[in-house]
Amino acid sequence: MTPIDVVGIGADGWDGLASASRHAVAAAEVLFGSSRQLDSVPLDASGAQRIPWPTPLLPTLRATLDEHADRRRCVLASGDPMFHGIGTTLARLVGADTLRVFPHPSSVSLACARLGWSLPDVEVVSLVARDPATVLPALHPSARLIVLAENDTTPTAVATLLRENGFGDARMTVLESLGGPTERVRSTTAGDWRTDDVDPLNVIAVEVPVTGPRRTRNPGLPDDAYSGDGQLTKREVRALTLASLDPAPGERLWDVGGGSGSIAIEWMRTHPRCRADTFERVPERARTIADNARALGVPGLEIHGAAPAAFTDAPTPDAIFVGGGATAPGMLDACWAALRPGGRMVVNAVTAETEALVFHWFTEHGGTLRRIQIQRGEPVGGFTGWRPQMPVTQWCVVRA
Repeated sequence: MTPIDVVGIGADGWDGLASASRHAVAAAEVLFGSSRQLDSVPLDASGAQRIPWPTPLLPTLRATLDEHADRRRCVLASGDPMFHGIGTTLARLVGADTLRVFPHPSSVSLACARLGWSLPDVEVVSLVARDPATVLPALHPSARLIVLAENDTTPTAVATLLRENGFGDARMTVLESLGGPTERVRSTTAGDWRTDDVDPLNVIAVEVPVTGPRRTRNPGLPDDAYSGDGQLTKREVRALTLASLDPAPGERLWDVGGGSGSIAIEWMRTHPRCRADTFERVPERARTIADNARALGVPGLEIHGAAPAAFTDAPTPDAIFVGGGATAPGMLDACWAALRPGGRMVVNAVTAETEALVFHWFTEHGGTLRRIQIQRGEPVGGFTGWRPQMPVTQWCVVRA
């Protein structure tokens, strides 16, 4: 197969391309890209056939490329093709060894250059085809983040999100058409942003003040961060449970018996690439989980019906948490069968019946048993006393 050149191009168009990138474009027999990118290449610089990307792109991308496999192909990409760009999609689709990538400075690099920010200290959040609530887990005191916009409406959506969540004082800088002849940089607070006249090519820089709401990615959010009917793993036990589940970037959790969704939500908040599926048989609770997930910045949480019947619709998990329904016939067997080798399973038992079942599984499969007893200091008349919560027996095991 003829190699595919992937050339990053910025808002400065042809004038901003390095000589190697220009040579790759000029040598191509067929050029792929968006209409804007194709129009940025002068006709006298390339006589290649120009093919705009189809919509939707992904279902026909491979066929579109294969149709011209015997010709020299060049794909035009925005900025750095391997940074939230089509280059990563092509590497998965046709293999990295089939590509020659010519990067251009990314919008994040250009934004940090304009702001004087240290690139390694910035968190990047993409809102391309994502709910604006995805920004929420990245907000904490003194945070600096760059938000990749989907279009001209994204800055207003981000400003609204910040205001509604107590971050109206956050400094918000909208950088438009970076590197191009119409570049514009505007800065204000999220509370004062009221502008709809924005170039679709924009990124948003957000600087959170030291004061204000504090919700880090660490497990153990306050109980009042969740709405619901009381089916909630309490804060201290939740933090210990997440520590036992041991999430790592890119891993997937099954949360069986979702309740308020707290375990799955805080699993996903630990890292932007963590994924989770929650299984809840009560429709009203499933709706509550969806509301909680969006309010806490993980709208991508997948919500399924009753376990174990709904297991067939979910991808293989790296870890499973069973917080409810463990005594249902065949539940733990189905969880164990679904867990990949090396995966972790954590079961929390608060009833004697579930505890007896856990002891049986512990005898069969080993692992670790622990008893968690939390007591909180609460008023007793004019004094303070210890009020115990229900003890939790926790079984943790790794499938060999």
